[in-house]
Amino acid sequence: MAASIRTLALKVLSDSTRNIHHVSRCRIKHLCCRARIAGCRGYSDSTEGRSTHFGFQTVPEEEKAEKVYKVFESVAKKYDVMNDAMSLGIHRLWKDTLLHIMNPQPGLRLLDTAGGTGDISFRFLEYTRSMYDRQQRLKAKSHQTPSWQDIANHYVSDEAGCPQSRAVVCDINKEMLKVGKQRAEKAGITTGLSWVVGDAEELPFDDDQFDIYTIAFGIRNVTHIEQALQEAFRVLKPGGRFMCLEFSKVTNPLLARLYDAYSFQMIPVLGEVIAGDWKSYQYLVESIRKFPDQETFKEMIEDAGFFCVQYFNLTGGIVAIHSGFKL
Repeated sequence: MAASIRTLALKVLSDSTRNIHHVSRCRIKHLCCRARIAGCRGYSDSTEGRSTHFGFQTVPEEEKAEKVYKVFESVAKKYDVMNDAMSLGIHRLWKDTLLHIMNPQPGLRLLDTAGGTGDISFRFLEYTRSMYDRQQRLKAKSHQTPSWQDIANHYVSDEAGCPQSRAVVCDINKEMLKVGKQRAEKAGITTGLSWVVGDAEELPFDDDQFDIYTIAFGIRNVTHIEQALQEAFRVLKPGGRFMCLEFSKVTNPLLARLYDAYSFQMIPVLGEVIAGDWKSYQYLVESIRKFPDQETFKEMIEDAGFFCVQYFNLTGGIVAIHSGFKL
């Protein structure tokens, strides 16, 4: 009997030690990743002599941000029209899918980084409002013959109103934000929405501030993707969710050939005809090809400290949605 107890105790101790070692290794890896990226926070002081890509061009790192700024400053007024023209309106479905996968509940706070003209934030506020209305209808349906206590509780909840969802659109480009504000005013969207000029690589927010962080068609334009991911991790609350909608690598060879032909031969032409800007849309096409594929980007997100990272291919991998959690 004593021998059996001793054997069981040794087994439990062995399993516990193994689990501690596993957690320690994960923790050490996580801290090393954070330390490595945190060590890069002084990029602006140490980028001299380094180069990066701007589309298919190789440029000094300190020049890329300015070049990207000029691209979006140039296209801001025609940005939404060009999105419809280039994608034949499919970008709207991609953004709707992002919100359905996100499935945000009323009362959450969103940071819409590189949010530009506000598409994701508008959808977020509409979605959470619709979610609240649906919850209220279901609650009313479940109380077809309410008690006096149910009626009293109903009046109290009505006075409290819908939990206030909030969206912060953060973009480095003032022209894009200007267009977004005009769109919001035209649509009558004012409550729960704010606009902030800020860099995805050095966000102007304190730690642990947001429930959800999104970046749609923006992360491929930053100079240091790892730094932007680390900033996303920093500003999210524990339990917060990172979501990225971005062009990715097409998985079907036939579709890939058709997509390449359309991208290089048609998109710059549309840019010239609609926005009067061939070069900016040539950069757009090239920047997509320089962005990491789905698996590589997934690993980068994990290296930034996120857990439960997964991705969803849309339209054959033309775009992908990546998701991860800060635990």
